[in-house]
This record gives sequence, structure tokens and C-alpha cells, in this order.
Amino acid sequence: MPKKASNSKRSSKPAVDVVGAGGEVHQGVAGGAVLTTAMGAPLSDDQNSLRAGQRGPTLLEDFAMREKIFHFDHERIPERVVHARGYGAHGTFETTADLSAITRAAIFAKPGTRTEAFVRFSTVAGAKGSFDLARDVRGFAVKLYTTEGNWDIVGNNIPVFFIQDAIKFPDLVHAVKESPDRAFPQAQSAHDSFWDFVSFTPEAIHMTLWQMSDRAIPRSFRFMEGFGVHTFRFVNEAGEARFVKFHWRPLQGLQSVLWNEAVKINGADPDFHRRDLWDAITTGDLPQWDLAVQVFDDEFADAFDFDVLDATKLIPEELVPLQVVGRLTLDRVVDNDFAETEQVAFGTMNVPPGIDFSEDPLLQGRNFSYLDTQLSRLGSTNFTQLPVNAPRCPVAHFQRDGHMQTAVPTGPVNYEPNGFQGADRGPRADVDGGFASYAAPLEGAKARVRSETFADHYSQARQFFISQTPVEQDHIVKAYTFELSKCETPEVRTRMLAHLRNVHADLATAVAEGLGMSLPEAATPAVEPRTDLPPSDALSILKNGPASFAGRKLGVLVTDGTDAAVLAALRTAVADVGAVLETIAPVVGGVTLSDGSVLAADQMVDGGPSVLYDAVVLLPGAKAVGALAARSTAKDFVSDAFAHHKFIGYNVASTPLLEAAGVAALLDDGCLKLTRSGAAKFVRRCSSLRHWDRDVQP
Repeated sequence: MPKKASNSKRSSKPAVDVVGAGGEVHQGVAGGAVLTTAMGAPLSDDQNSLRAGQRGPTLLEDFAMREKIFHFDHERIPERVVHARGYGAHGTFETTADLSAITRAAIFAKPGTRTEAFVRFSTVAGAKGSFDLARDVRGFAVKLYTTEGNWDIVGNNIPVFFIQDAIKFPDLVHAVKESPDRAFPQAQSAHDSFWDFVSFTPEAIHMTLWQMSDRAIPRSFRFMEGFGVHTFRFVNEAGEARFVKFHWRPLQGLQSVLWNEAVKINGADPDFHRRDLWDAITTGDLPQWDLAVQVFDDEFADAFDFDVLDATKLIPEELVPLQVVGRLTLDRVVDNDFAETEQVAFGTMNVPPGIDFSEDPLLQGRNFSYLDTQLSRLGSTNFTQLPVNAPRCPVAHFQRDGHMQTAVPTGPVNYEPNGFQGADRGPRADVDGGFASYAAPLEGAKARVRSETFADHYSQARQFFISQTPVEQDHIVKAYTFELSKCETPEVRTRMLAHLRNVHADLATAVAEGLGMSLPEAATPAVEPRTDLPPSDALSILKNGPASFAGRKLGVLVTDGTDAAVLAALRTAVADVGAVLETIAPVVGGVTLSDGSVLAADQMVDGGPSVLYDAVVLLPGAKAVGALAARSTAKDFVSDAFAHHKFIGYNVASTPLLEAAGVAALLDDGCLKLTRSGAAKFVRRCSSLRHWDRDVQP
């Protein structure tokens, strides 16, 4: 074959390898283009931010990271680059613990203190018009309007993250977003780009275990946890500091959907999560979360098996138990989605005195990035004056003018120090009461490095996997298999299987079998994975489900002739536990019940599939069931509910419908024949949410 023409512009320099903490090798110049800044300055390392020492804070002089994130933050106008599809609500946070001994933050000084709050839930990867039930991380951002300024806990529904250093965030998001040449796939990670990036970034493996678990397809915003992700500091009046991690625990319990359900819900109601939150708040079923903290000192941090500054790691609750310090209640929907949900601006750097940052390099970069984002999206440095962003405490400073200035500052002076007296003098810093950063000792040479203490990428991933129930493990296997099956490049799948071998042999073997591939050699880890970390029940959804059917929805299929007494008994039983009952009929105009009364249906069967409900009941009339059984949507209603392991109540007249759906001969303990007296028993049984003993796959 003829030789390829040479390129005289190629560098003659030898390849330069930059090795990350995980042992991954990043090829440098080897006949290819040199990576540079936008101004043309060649870069020596694109994997690590410049910091003071291996575990020190990121330095402001890191122009390369600043430029990279600056450009990334301004890539979309005006939609958010990430977390574009969001939904917000107002609420109240009530402090329940006195933490004055460990933090000077006024919000924790007195139990019973009530603070206004605004919460925005979101998906990460999809555009504003994408669907709710994507397999994705969920943003869980809380703005607390404290008496000492706004405090933003900007987190996710997963306690760890994909990357350890903020300089990699643009690469992560570019990889998971739609391909720049074809603009798809959108709102999903099941494609080559994402898994190619992950396969070269072993620090992301732990997070993908969470992403492939049921945590990434929650049933509702109301039924998921929230996490601050990073390690922060509490600082008390004496200037003493302790580390802290923040957790939001739903009082409604945890719940997810199956992937087959998620796909069908997106078709039936792409606004499923939005509608669920709106309906819950407007009907008085107010969602609540306890704010809990893990507080620990330097001694624990030094002795812990992993680095507390590493955002790809968590601290098991068995080692540092959660302490509940407050309760968040969402009690009001927004008046205008754009003015509030779309214009709300969060930032990890927004903290009151008594809350401070750790040297977590991902957190350091986020603190630097958010103001850029707000300027790009909201067009002005005065975005803080928008009602949803404005502090509820007094604001005083010398910043003036700017685009869309709505305040009217008075007085002759806009600087300090100045020699004016009285009101004209203007505000001054409060040496004793103002925010003061914790005086953490720092040392180390300036360098682009990754601490060796960040290098174990597989041990906690294994711990997460073994903490799941067999049902949840099966879901993780199937999720990996599905996602990797969408990768067109075989090498991507091979590299991922090599990583999974370092997590758990059963996981890697099952995924390889699902893909029809042979297992490759395990990837070479920088640190040998540990196998002695014990399971943690807190990491499982099914081990932390609800105590009742409260807040859930029962779908009842009705026709002409439906037994009015049984339906009434079900309504009472459902209301007694704080759940919701909806009726589904052949036509939305309604049906005539057995007592002659006319019932207007909530849904028609063609638009109310069983995936929208947590449990279902079949109450057709004997004369109408034949026509119902002939409808494909009615058969799907039953077969989907059965395949999704839901509890099914039925009457004797349902037999033709059960037969048509192909489940009549398969009825099990999760299928209960209903009478008027058995309604309450059935609803109590539904508190388990799923009948996992059913041997069926959707």
C-alpha cells in the first residue's frame, strides 16, 4: 500500500505521558497536534488543576482551567448547559438541633428557627424540553434565605460524582451530551462518547455504579435523597473547624421505577415528575426531607481509608452516623416557572458565616465557575436582585450600576475607605461577625498534580454493588448491558468490562454474558482494590423504602357495572393511608356504577397506562369486561402491571381480561381477589410497593 503523505507541521518531539492518580495514561505529543489555550499557549497537563500541594486548594492563577471552564460556562444561551430541565417549589426549613457548639451559622443557633427556602430539582444531561424519566443524575439544589445571606446547598441525588477535579467537568459534559456533528443522542448516556470517556477515566467508575442503579430513575422527586456531595466545614465562634457532609433524607421513603417503566412513562407523560410534584403540593400532600449531617474531625479524616476531599468517595453512615438537624417542607408551587424556576441562580460559593469550604478540587472549581454561568444565562451582574435570588436579609455594598440595575442606591459615595460621616459613610466590614475563612494551614509546591490519596477507584464501587439486594444488582447488570450495547465501538465495551472486573467478578461476568463478549483482562489499577469493605444498608433503595402506601397512587380500572361498594371501600382505605386513587375507564366521560350512579373517570384507558400508578385494581363489570378485554391498551394495562411486579387487586369479573393479558394462569401472592371487606388489607399490602418474588421480566 502507498505510504501516507507526511505532515511537515507535525512535532518531532517524543510522546509525553501524563499519569493520573488512577494510573491512566494520557498521551501527549506523538505526531499529533499540541493542546493549547485559546491564545495558543501549549499546555503540559489537561488533567489536573494547579494547586498548592497534592491536597491543597486550587490556585486562582490557573489560567488554563479558568479559560476552559469560562468557555464551557458560556456555551449555551440562555439555557443551562447542564441541569436545563428543572422544576422548582417554595418551602420552609425548620431547624431542629442546636449546633452552636460546632458552627456559628445563625440558622443552627436555635431549634425552631424557620427559614424560607426554594428548591430546584433537575436532570443533568437533557435539554429543557427533554423528558423527566431519563436515566440520569438528578440535581437537588436548595436555596435557604438565612438571616446572614443566602446559603445554597447545590447537590445531587447521588452522594458521589464522576470526576475528582473541576478541570475535567467540561470534558465529562461534552462526552455525555449529544454529539456535536449530528446533535444526538440527547438526554441519555447510552452512546460511545460517554462510555469512551469513562473507559479512560477510572475515577468515574464508582459513580457509574450509582448511575446504572435504580437511583438514576427515581419514581418521584419526592422519593429520592439529596446530597451536598462535597466535604464542607463547620466553623464555630472560637474559630474551630470540623468537616461536614450534608444529606437530605425523604420522609416519604425511597422509590424508583424499572427501566421498562421509565421508557413507557416518557411516552405516556414526559412531564411525570413535574406533574407529580405539582399535584402533591397543591393537594396538600407536602413533600418533606430531614437535613442530616455527618460531622467529623481531622483525626477521623486522617484515619479514614479514603480521602475526604475526593468527590468520588463517600463516608459510610455506619462509620459516621447521620445527625438530623432540620426539616425541609415544600409547601408552595411557583407562580411563574420562568421568573422563578428558570431564573433562580445557585452557587456553591454562597454560604453564611459558620459554613466554609474544604480543599476538594471539584468544589474549588465549582466555587469559581458559578458566577460565570449566571452572567451568561441572566445577562447581568445584577441577577441577585431578581426576586427568587434576592436575599431576605439587609444588603449593603458599594457595587453600582451595571446592566438591568433595578435598585436605586442613594448617597454621594460608592467607595471605601472614605471620610464621610453618618448615613453617607456607607457600610463597613464587621470584623467580629462577618464571614472569615477558616485558617487552614497550607504548604506544598505549585504543581498540576493529583494526590495519591485519590487513587483507589474501585473499592467503594464494589462496596456499593454488594450493598444492593439481588433485585437491585440485577437491575445494575441490565443497565450496564443495555448502555454498553448501544456503543458501536467494540473497544469501548472491552475497556469497560476490564474496569468492571476490578469492581466485582459477578458484575463483570453477567454484563459480558449479556453483551455476548469474552471477559478481557482486568484493567491495571493504581491501587489494588479492596474486598474487605462491608455492605452498607444505607446504599440500597429497597432497604430504605416507605413504611406505608402514603403519597402513592392507586389506579382502578372501571367500566359500566363496576361494584360501587367495593370502589367506595377502596377510596376510604386509600384516603386513610394518605394515598391517591384515580379511576381509568374505557371513555373519560365516565361509567355507570352498579348502584346507578355515574362516575366521571380521571383517565381513559388509552391514556392512563398502569406505568403511571404504584399499584392497580381491576373492577370491571361482568357485562362490560368482554369489550374491555378486546382493547390492546387494557391488556397492556394488566400485563405491564404484572411484569413490573406491582400489586394487583381484581374481582371475579376480571377473568376474561386477565386471560386476554396472558396472566390468568400466573397469579401469585401479589395478586389479591378483592371484596368490599378486603380493601383495607389490599392497600396495606401495597405498602411494599413491589412483589419482587414474581418470576417475570418486563
